[in-house]
This record gives sequence, C-alpha cells and structure tokens, in this order.
Amino acid sequence: MRAGIVWGILLNLSVFNLPALDGEKEIVAEARAILDAYHAGNPEPGNRKLHVIYWRPADRDYAAGYEHRIPRMLEHIQDFYADEMERHGLGRRTIHFDRTGEGQIRVHLAKGDAPFSDYRKPEGQRVKKDCWPVLKEAGINPDKETVLIFTNLSDWDPETKVFRHKSPYYASGNHRRGTAWQLDSPELDTKNIPLTEPIIDDGEYGKISLGKHNSIFIGGIAHELGHALGLPHCRERRDEKEARGTALMGSGNRTYFDQLRNEGKGSFITLAHALRLASHPQFSGSVKGMNLPAAAEFSEMGVSPTDLSFALSGKVSAPVPVYAVLAYLDPEGGGDYDSKTHATVPDEEGNFSIDCFATWPRQIGMVGEVRLIALMANGATSRWAGAYRIGKNGKVDISLMETTLELTEFSHAVRERDFAAAEALVSDLTRESTREVARSLLRAVKGEGKPVPEENIAKDTKVFPLSGLSPVSAAVGWQEPAYDFVPHPDSPILASGGRIYQTGIYAHAPARHRYEIGGNWKTVTGFAGMPRRQGGSVVCVIRADGKEVFRSKTLKPNQTERFEVDVRGAAELELITEDAGDGNGGDWGFWFGVELGR
Repeated sequence: MRAGIVWGILLNLSVFNLPALDGEKEIVAEARAILDAYHAGNPEPGNRKLHVIYWRPADRDYAAGYEHRIPRMLEHIQDFYADEMERHGLGRRTIHFDRTGEGQIRVHLAKGDAPFSDYRKPEGQRVKKDCWPVLKEAGINPDKETVLIFTNLSDWDPETKVFRHKSPYYASGNHRRGTAWQLDSPELDTKNIPLTEPIIDDGEYGKISLGKHNSIFIGGIAHELGHALGLPHCRERRDEKEARGTALMGSGNRTYFDQLRNEGKGSFITLAHALRLASHPQFSGSVKGMNLPAAAEFSEMGVSPTDLSFALSGKVSAPVPVYAVLAYLDPEGGGDYDSKTHATVPDEEGNFSIDCFATWPRQIGMVGEVRLIALMANGATSRWAGAYRIGKNGKVDISLMETTLELTEFSHAVRERDFAAAEALVSDLTRESTREVARSLLRAVKGEGKPVPEENIAKDTKVFPLSGLSPVSAAVGWQEPAYDFVPHPDSPILASGGRIYQTGIYAHAPARHRYEIGGNWKTVTGFAGMPRRQGGSVVCVIRADGKEVFRSKTLKPNQTERFEVDVRGAAELELITEDAGDGNGGDWGFWFGVELGR
C-alpha cells in the first residue's frame, strides 16, 4: 500500500524546484537565442528517434514482464531528461522513441546463437552482431541511428533476493549516432524505486534495498543513454552538489531518484550537458546541418591567473553558429569522472572568456587538464585542451599552458614545415625558456643534431640525453621513429603530466628501441608516458641486458611515471612500449627527458 501511494506521488513529480545557480539563466537565454535563430532560418525539421532492441541468449526467454517494464522505465527516463531541460530553461526537449501505431515504444527482439554460460561482460560487439540484422530488416540503419540494446544476461532469484549479472554495460555516441548496452531483469521497474525493503544481495553493490537497486540500474540506463547521445563524464561542482545532488554523468547513475526514499537529493543534469543536448537532433527536432563536417577553430587564446584558479579567453569560429563554450576541468586520476564543468556564450564576433575554478582537494604536483568544447548549433562539437598543475604553494600553476599558447603560431609554422617563418617567430617569443623549447623543437623537426654512437660521447660527460644516442634498432607501431618532437599534426610540443620536455623518444605501441651503452653508465632516468592526446593506453618497460628493471603502470594520455633505474655494468638498454592489452589504437607512447648518468 505504502509503495502505491509513493508511486502515485512519483507520477505527479515534474520539475523539482531546484534553484538556478549564479549566471545560469543568462547563459541559457543567450545560448538559446543563437540556437533557436539557427534552426528557425530555412528550417529542416526532423524526426530522429531512439531505437530499442532486446537481445537474449539461445537458452533463455526475455525477462518476465519486459513488455510493460521496459517502456515504463524508458518513459520515466524520457520525463527525467525533459524535466531537467525545462528546469534549465531549454524547454521540454528530450529523447524521442520509435513507437508503434498504438503509441507504444517499439522493442525489437533478437537472440544469440549460444547459451547464457557462453557470454561475458565485455562482449557487447558480439551481441551487437546479432541485433544489427534485425534492425536492418525493419528498415533501420543502426549505424546511422541511436540504439539502446537490452540484454538478458542477469540472474535474479526472487526467493533468496540475490542478483548477479554479466551484461555489457557501456555506451558511446554523438549527435548523429550512438549505441548503449544495458541489462534487463524481472525486478527492474520504476514502481520499485521508492521501496526501502526488501534488502537484496547485489553482486556488485552488496546488501541494498530493492529501491536502491532500481535507482542504480534504471539510473544506469539514463547514464549510458547520455553517452550514446554524446555526453562525456563529469562531476558536480560543490555549489551544484549542495543545490541539486549528483551529476547524472558522474556518479548520478547510482542516485537516480534517491529522494523518493529520503536518501539524498537524487541525480541531475548539469548546465553544460543540458546545453550539449539542446542541439542534439532528437532534442531540437531539427536535422539542419546534422551531417555537415563542421569544425570550430579556437584562436587568440589567452590564460590569466585568478584568485582561485584561472580564466581562459579567446575567439571561436565555425561554419555554423557556436552557441556555447564549455570548460571541463579534469584532475589526474579517476578518468574523466572528476571533471567539473563551466559554461559561457561567445559574443557575435566569437569572443569568449570563461572562469575556471579548480575546486577539488589540491595536492602539490597534481596535474589537471582543461578541455574547452565549442558547441555548434547543428550538434557538432570541437575541442581545445591545455594542462596545468598544482604548485608548491597550493595554487594553480598555469605556466605550461602559457608556454603552449605562446608557441601556437610557432607550432603551426613547424607543422606546415615553414621553417623560415618558424625561425622568425622564435625571436618574438617573450620568455627565454620558451625560446629554448622552440629552438630545440625546430632543430629536431629539421633533423639537425644527428644522434651519435656511445663511443663518441666524451668520457667526462656526466649526463647525456638518450634521444641523442643512436639506437642499434628502433621500431614503432605507427609512422616512423622520431626524436625530440611529437610527430602529430596537432602540435610537435613534448608536453605531458603538466610539464614540457626538451627531449623525448617517440614510441607508439608496440615499440622497441635498443641501445648499446657499453657498460659505461650508472643510471637511466626520465618519464614514461603519453602526450595530451585522446584515447589509448600503454605500459612502458625497460630492460638492461635482457633483464626487466622497470615496468610502468598503465598510462593514459597526459599521464607520466618517473623512473630512475640502476644500469651499472649493462651493455645493452631496451625501451619497450606495450599496448596495455587493449589494442594499439591511439597508443602514442613516449619516453620524456630520458638521460644516462655516470
């Protein structure tokens, strides 16, 4: 009886009267004016939809009651998105479902060719191969649509109240297409969210109420759908947490409607992500420019310190209007789950300024990345990134960002191999330290300063850069071996982990560099890691005379690990970069600032 009463209240809840935070209304009004004007001119209305398919293994039926439970859960999530968009002042924009002639959410059915016991959590692509032919037969091109796949790969015992699952549970996508994998189980139903009992045994979350279990897994559908719609992870800022609860795209998949059990404020969609969704064709109802290869360009970038952190300013231009610029402040560790968001709207000329507040607990030496995202009215996005670190005084150190920005024109000239222009630009640089970095990069890209064999190094040399030593052999997993610059079209600058390096060895996985060091050196020191690139992960290994003397943790973009290895008496040194077991796509491994010491 109690559950029925609470469920009745739930049905009548729309926007929870959460306060608007400082400046948000103005940002939304300005962004919406740009967005609405774009779609109103020569309109191209569209009816983009989310397609739902339910997959089961060969020896199982679909979970009991799915015909009613799944539509109930999805319409609840649809209302949640609509309520959050409306709260932000963006109207009741939300997900749209493919429906039958009777108005019911259409759920396509698929099955695998193997029994339940044969499947594992990471096998989303295997499940997808069974689903795509079903959708294509129904006249849907799933590679150009947003698709939600439910799987019946969970175990629920209603007598013992024990739950286990091995379902794929992830998603990715953008404004044009996306795929999300989710589980289904008979006890998952929005009707159960308010229940504080019975207590169940969840294989991942332990002893929790049936209501909390439903919050987690229905919230998980809402969260993964966010990824399929193009939303990255983020974490609520302190002011957002106090006012609203937990960001859906952070840990909000675990707190979905917790307020119905008086267990917190529940989940919410951040302003940054509401703005991103506003131009998604499902939310805007427009396909104008959806397939344009739009890319925004950031220029005239500048960074300046503020009392609490720093401010970024610049200009953004694109072939379609840019209606907002977002900043994600992402400290090292925790993936992108820890990134805090800020938003602003550029003026008519594309000029913008955005205050960035690094509010997490600061640790000396902690590195962070700031990612600027330009939101274009057709749903496309473009990215600019910079790095910073926490200095010894506990304040944000933006010197790396300042150096990188100062080298922008120089880097462009180097990328275009206009060496005369690059040399002329060096003299315009304001700081000697920046000029040193530029000169070193220019020499490296031009191929000056050839490496030498070990026997040519003077015996009284105490420290020698390994990139200046000619290798016995060198092989990399992409492109050709390169030294003291990054062979990437974005930028040649050797930057990672909040530092800029003047020397480095390019080692895209799988890579192996062998050096003869003649037993004449005591130590090899430096940093193993990856530059600031998207994607990829590597493990870096050092061997001395065939014996492993260093193995890094798994390193991802903008991460480094320092090493100092004893190589006394070693005749041969090997630097090896492995792909961390997940393939070598984007595995831009690097050995930064590696030095031999006597």
